[in-house]
Amino acid sequence: MYQALYRKYRSQTFSQLVGQEVVAKTLKQAVEQEKISHAYLFSGPRGTGKTSVAKIFAKAMNCPNQVNGEPCNNCYICQAVTDGSLEDVIEMDAASNNGVDEIREIRDKSTYAPSLARYKVYIIDEVHMLSTGAFNALLKTLEEPTQNVVFILATTELHKIPATILSRVQRFEFKSIKTKDIKEHILYILEKEQISSDPEAVEIIARRAEGGMRDALSILDQALSLTQGNSLTTAISEEITGTISLRALDDYVAALAQQNISKALECLNLLFDNGKSMTRFVTDLLQYLRDLLIVQTGGENTHLSAVFEENLSISQDSLFEMIALATNSLADIKESLQPKIYAEMMTIRLGEIKSDQVLPLAVENEIVALRQEVALLKQELANIGAGSQQPSPVPSRPAATKTVYRVDRNKVQIILQEAVENPDLARQNLIRLQNAWQEVIESLAGPDKALLVGSQPVAANENHAILAFESNFNAGQTMKRDNLNTMFGNILSQAAGFSPEILAISMEEWKEVRAAFSAKSKSSQTEKEAENSLIPQGFEFLADKVKVEED
Repeated sequence: MYQALYRKYRSQTFSQLVGQEVVAKTLKQAVEQEKISHAYLFSGPRGTGKTSVAKIFAKAMNCPNQVNGEPCNNCYICQAVTDGSLEDVIEMDAASNNGVDEIREIRDKSTYAPSLARYKVYIIDEVHMLSTGAFNALLKTLEEPTQNVVFILATTELHKIPATILSRVQRFEFKSIKTKDIKEHILYILEKEQISSDPEAVEIIARRAEGGMRDALSILDQALSLTQGNSLTTAISEEITGTISLRALDDYVAALAQQNISKALECLNLLFDNGKSMTRFVTDLLQYLRDLLIVQTGGENTHLSAVFEENLSISQDSLFEMIALATNSLADIKESLQPKIYAEMMTIRLGEIKSDQVLPLAVENEIVALRQEVALLKQELANIGAGSQQPSPVPSRPAATKTVYRVDRNKVQIILQEAVENPDLARQNLIRLQNAWQEVIESLAGPDKALLVGSQPVAANENHAILAFESNFNAGQTMKRDNLNTMFGNILSQAAGFSPEILAISMEEWKEVRAAFSAKSKSSQTEKEAENSLIPQGFEFLADKVKVEED
């Protein structure tokens, strides 16, 4: 009988786990050091390994041959736990056994010592489905645990677990698995199964899984059942997942960038005629626009097409506007009985956004330099016509000049002056900001997070926080986003106790302003010392009354 991939390649040791390194290391050390608690709670999204870890943990704590916290998987106990036949390891699904009687039966049987294993282990999956009475019965067992009995509770909805239960268990939070880790695991399985694949095919499946390894392997199973021969193609992955092809998205976004609405509508109609979901289309479009932003800010480029490279010239402001419009349209498309009409309306509105496509920087610099050289040549010709004997030589092409964002230096100097007058307060404000910085970054998402990741806090007072950016362009974009300023203040208000506004500055300009302020401060101090030196010794108390005048 065929065995599903997610069962065939289920992790059997802690080292085989994907994306849950912290959980694996902690539980391994608990087994190795024999510090087994009486109750654990595993929480996290579906398909991230909660039940698999529970079974590995049950094997490891009972395996007579465990080494460094890892089960041997060769002894009778390990094999029996893997098969589900060991009577000392009991698995229960709380979704179908959520009554008081079932929990009371567990409570009564848990008083008996394990028959073969060292620990009797109860694995209760979807524990949030238990009734109130069942939770109360379970609570009594957790309050007075029997020796050598371990409860492992698993849930996808942590907020439904009573606080009385949470306070009596060791909690482990399983995180969504990174797309990169899912891709690597899929490639490992395909290699084991001796199946070749297109890079984009694996990328599509990994993204569609949305952080769940079990979902990824289930999708892969479906794709392989449709595969003819031993090759997983991009077309099959797109067909199975309903994903819009990257080529279609390339053409669609390129048409929008050129404000060619009729061509964009043709691309949309072609997708609809091929049976693609409009909801899935907008979701994939948002992912595509996000990829453009990430690559523009220095992130990894996973797209291989030349059209995607051309679409990178769309300005960030236009991309932000397109993302906002597509996000708002997504809700209407999901709820509408005529999703195509709303998708067409969205396309028309997207096509009306000025894409502000810019030339590559090298070309733009070349054009500016040529214009300046032509102007200089015209001036030289005019000088020759006026009888000038020694026209100045034509200089080499000057570097291109661009209008760049400049910070309000008065505000920066006020903050620096306050720091000089009250250094302890300035240091305290900066430390508060730096301590809360990681929380600020993690609380943001999308374009806002992408902008602030490339900055660092360098000074602050109660009203403003100076953030220095490596890119002057990103500093300017940050100051244009009012909603980012509001979120920044709200997050800091909770995390650090004060709510400053962002004052963005490029790192180069920050060093320049700081150096100028420092030089000015030293000059003022020197003048003050010079004036004080003119006052006779013993009359220093008259320093504030004396005015020095030059003849």
